[in-house]
Order: sequence, then C-alpha cells, then structure tokens
Amino acid sequence: MVIRRRDFLNRAAAALFALGPCSSAAATDRPPGRLIVILLRGAVDGLNVVIPYREIAYYRARPSIAIAPPGKPDGALVLDGQFGLHPALASLMPLWGNRQLAFIHAAGSPDPTRSHFDAQLYLENGTPGDSATRDGWMNRLLLALPGPRGAADAVSIGPVLPRILAGKAPVATLPLGPHGVRALPIDQPQIGSAFDRLYGGDDEVSESYHEARAARTQLMDALSKERQTADNGAPPPAGFPRQAARLASLIRRHPGLRLAAVGLGGWDTHINQGDHKGQLADHLRRLGEGLAVLARASGEAWRDTVVVVLSEFGRTVRENGNGGTDHGHGNVIWVLGGAVNGGRVYGEWPGLALPQLYQRRDLAVTIDFRSLLAVILERHMRLDDRRLEAAVPAAPPAPDLARIVAV
Repeated sequence: MVIRRRDFLNRAAAALFALGPCSSAAATDRPPGRLIVILLRGAVDGLNVVIPYREIAYYRARPSIAIAPPGKPDGALVLDGQFGLHPALASLMPLWGNRQLAFIHAAGSPDPTRSHFDAQLYLENGTPGDSATRDGWMNRLLLALPGPRGAADAVSIGPVLPRILAGKAPVATLPLGPHGVRALPIDQPQIGSAFDRLYGGDDEVSESYHEARAARTQLMDALSKERQTADNGAPPPAGFPRQAARLASLIRRHPGLRLAAVGLGGWDTHINQGDHKGQLADHLRRLGEGLAVLARASGEAWRDTVVVVLSEFGRTVRENGNGGTDHGHGNVIWVLGGAVNGGRVYGEWPGLALPQLYQRRDLAVTIDFRSLLAVILERHMRLDDRRLEAAVPAAPPAPDLARIVAV
C-alpha cells in the first residue's frame, strides 16, 4: 500500500494535535497564501540566535561570546524551558507571545559543504548536492501555483534577481540603494599619508607601524573578498526596517503578490562576533525590528502571510581564537506570520555534547530544510503532491512540522 505524502502528514498532524485530518480537496480549493523568504547570507550563528541555555557544553565552548541564561544581566529572553532568544531580538517577543513566531532548531541542508557559494546554491535551488539545477525553488513554486501568473506576483527585494527566484516564470525586482561600508579614519588617504610621514623613519616604532599597516591592508583585503563571497551581493541589515515597511506597503496595495525574497548579508562572523552586543547583536536588532515592522505594517494581509528566515549553514559550536565562529552545519530556521502556529521551538534537538556533534564540531542537522518548505508549500500555498514534487523534489516528511502553519 502506497501512502501519499499529504496523507502521511495529515495523519501525523492528527496524531500530534488530536485534530481531524485535512482533506486534499480542502487544502487545494482555497487560494494560496503569501510566502516571504529572507536569506541571511554569510551563515548566521543560530546557537546565539536561539540559545540552548540548559546546555553546559554551550557555555564551555563559548567563554567570551555565549549569551547568558535568562534572568542574568543581558541574558536570553525565555522561549521555553530549554531555549532562549538573543536579547537583541526583543522586538519579536510580542509575535512569540501571540503564537505568530516559531523556530526550527538543528535544521539545515543534508549536504556537508562549508562553502558559502555551494551551500547558498543548494538552499536556493532546493536540490542539495546537485549544482546542475539551474532554476530556484521559488520560481518553480510560482509556476506551480494555480491560475494565471504575472511578473508582479513575485518580487525580489534587491538590485539583482537571486537564484532562488530565477527560472522560467517572470519575476519583478525592487532595487534598493547602495549601502556603503564605513572605513576607519586611517583608511582615508589624507590621514593615512599623514601617519606614513610621521612614521617614515627606520626606527623600531616606524617599522612596527608599517608592518601593522601592511598586515591590516592584507587582512582587510582578504576579509573583503570573503565577505563578498559570503554575502553574494546582499546588503547588510542596517536598512532592513525601511525595506520591510516598503514591502508591507507593496503587499497592502497589491494583494495578488504571492512570493517575495529578500537577501541580507553580513552574517559571516569569523572575528569579533560579540555576545549581547557587537556586530551580531547589531545585525539581529535591525533584522528583528524590520520583521516587527513588516508584521505591523502589513495590516490584514499579515493573516495570510508566512515569513521564513533561512541561512546557508550554521557555525561551529566552539568559538575560535578571534572571538568569532567558523563555518558549521546545523542552524535555526525562523517561521513567522499570521498563518503560523507559533510559540514553540520545533525540531529534534540532538544536544551539544562532543559525541552528539556533527564531525565532533558542529550542531547536527536533524530537520532537512526542504521538509519545512514542503509543509509550507502544501498547507499554506495549497500545492498537491505532483506540484509539490515539482517545486521541492525529494523533500523528506517531518511529522513534527505537520501543523506549523494553519490550513
């Protein structure tokens, strides 16, 4: 006897929540909802986003960057008895309280790559390990949605069309202004030349100065190239609240908008990551504020919206010698919206003790990101089995996620 994926998930949902199964007809007769995907390019540190504050191994591995437990100064915000939220994301706690925000921990791609380029490609084409897939899963989803579709039904927020929305279906782009990078004063030519003249001798101090200048130039050049690869052209999240307000306005004025994708860079925190403050905290604060703006400003459209926040992979459990974290494996996925059954951390937590880690260094992946996408596409975007397989092929079932979105 062959059990279809839809029937499997419906039975699992009924068992988990003691609710009657939703028939295929009920799921496909209603119009599709709205899906917004936010890609955090550069690999955000999920362990410092949703903190496993009960894990002693977490604090042992991160003596300088760990987020303190709830109740401590600058401590995590309580989500449940095991997990807390980074304090910079306090703006999202009302959504958590309203059960419109959920997290899936220990989630990610089954592919083991730690290459930003490859991992982002697999996240966007929806076929981990297969670089030959040329279109993005959101473009395939657009083709699978019922009814005639136009270019204004999907939008890319950014200057270029990302792989996730590339394909046969037309997609509109909403360019954003460039975001400059603030340099140090010594990087300015006039100031740098003045210091060069000041330390122009052959004494020990002057030699140390020039060695430091050369090392900084070399380091910044390397970091710039790494960051450009990691960010893949995405702007940092500093301007995200404004972008979110603009997107909310677009949603209100154009109810036919079904899909949107946003890329935000700056999450590759190899150095000076910080704990409750620092570069990660600054980025999270702007991201949280933007998501809160999107929820408020979308009005009634928020009720039919699901937002998914993804990153290509997580980061190492142990901090490195530069006060940061390196490329890892498992991560946390955020899901929020008026159509979300939130107020819960979903997934199967594997633990952080050394034998439980992936390759003895990373959080393991227990939930394939495609499993979450399949549930959202099936229950929220109303795809039947055939169309679902076309959009996100070979997505393994995940019974625990069966009702993360309402039908």
